[in-house]
Amino acid sequence: MPRSKKSKARGGEKHPEAEGKTQSCGGAQAIAAAAAEEESTTSSLQCKDTTQSLPGAESCSTPEEPRRVPTIATTAVFSRRTRLSEAFNSQHEHRVFAYEVPPFTETPGSNCLTRKASLLEQLLLYKYNMKQLIMKEDILKIIHRSHHDRFAEIVKRASERIELIFAVDLKEVDSVVPCYNLVSKLKLPNNGRVRAGRGLPKTGLLMNLLGMIFLKGNCATEEDIWKYLGTMRVYAGRKHLIYGEPRKLITKDLVRLKYLEYRQVANSDPPRYEFLWGPKAHLETSKMKVLEFLAKVNDAVPSDFPAYYEEALRDEEEKAQGMDAARPDTTVKVNTPPKDTLSITTPPMVKYVKFFPPDKKI
Repeated sequence: MPRSKKSKARGGEKHPEAEGKTQSCGGAQAIAAAAAEEESTTSSLQCKDTTQSLPGAESCSTPEEPRRVPTIATTAVFSRRTRLSEAFNSQHEHRVFAYEVPPFTETPGSNCLTRKASLLEQLLLYKYNMKQLIMKEDILKIIHRSHHDRFAEIVKRASERIELIFAVDLKEVDSVVPCYNLVSKLKLPNNGRVRAGRGLPKTGLLMNLLGMIFLKGNCATEEDIWKYLGTMRVYAGRKHLIYGEPRKLITKDLVRLKYLEYRQVANSDPPRYEFLWGPKAHLETSKMKVLEFLAKVNDAVPSDFPAYYEEALRDEEEKAQGMDAARPDTTVKVNTPPKDTLSITTPPMVKYVKFFPPDKKI
């Protein structure tokens, strides 16, 4: 190859690390640009001080049922999960992207604050996928200066919707420069990713599985689990954009990490299998926390489901009693002698006087 062509070819190549940095900056800039464009197109609309409720659906119970059963997840959450999975395709995680929000239809329930929260969701998940902290200044670029007084409300909306899908909390990082990070509700490796590398958290799937097991009497058959996951468009043997190969994730990885227990049903022929909570799940969460998660999905509170709420309360009491029993006794015991024991007294002090003979002169 002529020398000039070689130099041109080399000049066209980019260092992978530099390319990654460029893509990282480009992704955040793309989201900020989308926010600016959205602001310009909706500047004529007035933002009303309305409270946007969390995405939820009606409970699957009817008035005739003896107890209300919380739905594991709602259609709104599932559709949101699908859009996010399409945006954060693990096969293209090094590509610059900002997931595309479907166009909003002007309905009484939607307003510009909701759109701002949706754009902020893109930024939060993009930064999480790139394993970067979320700088406050980047958030302010998404939220137009005319809405800076609603900063806390917009951040709350975005973080709550992400919490419902991925079971992660937005927490402020203690640093000199104001910044935030998405933290998994459970202590899964790599902050909820299970395996090293980029990607979105698997905590939401695990919390839903734990909830399903709880609602099924603390033991769910494999058939029930896959039937439920089918409503999330998660199928055994079919690679998922967020969860990878779900059978391996659920029956191997989460079992190996001791968050799930996967065992054969006794005396089953042909063999059938069932799922239970693993020891790590019992250690890091509780039935009450899982019920709180399910209640949020249903836009409710745990006490709205009395039967499960009472069981969760009993579980909390048992755990508290177990901790009290395991706690070492730190009281100091002083052994006092019995009353009939003879006391030993020290002899009185004797005063010694030096004797001088009379014939000796001092």
